Amino acid sequence: MLMSLSPSAAVLLSLVGWSLLLVVLLASMRGLQVLSGRKAVNAFAADGSDVPGFGQRLTRAYANCLENLPAQAAVLLYAMLAGQTTITDPLAYCLLGARLLQSCVHMLSTSALFVWLRFASYLVQVLILAWWLLRLSSLL
Repeated sequence: MLMSLSPSAAVLLSLVGWSLLLVVLLASMRGLQVLSGRKAVNAFAADGSDVPGFGQRLTRAYANCLENLPAQAAVLLYAMLAGQTTITDPLAYCLLGARLLQSCVHMLSTSALFVWLRFASYLVQVLILAWWLLRLSSLL
């Protein structure tokens, strides 16, 4: 199904789907803690600080996706509505790959190397968005 969509549309849906997958994983992890009696249903910290290790990294990875999704979605949606996906299509899958890499690296480790990798993948996303905005705004 995603193959019949433009790269911009497929990536937009994939970004939302990735965020949804992370929240399902987070809810499952928290649900298991509640069902096993290890944590009260109303005892979770929003920032994940009360579930150290993977739980906290997952919480932050999910929050980071949500922090970036509005800008990414807005630019992709604008390009689609304006009929300008020729600008966003070529780098759309690169943006998605950088987003997935950033989240996965975020969940795996907080070592210095992984933080650098996470930053690099975030920088790729920022540069792609900046390029798209520059190109799209020159059409106005």
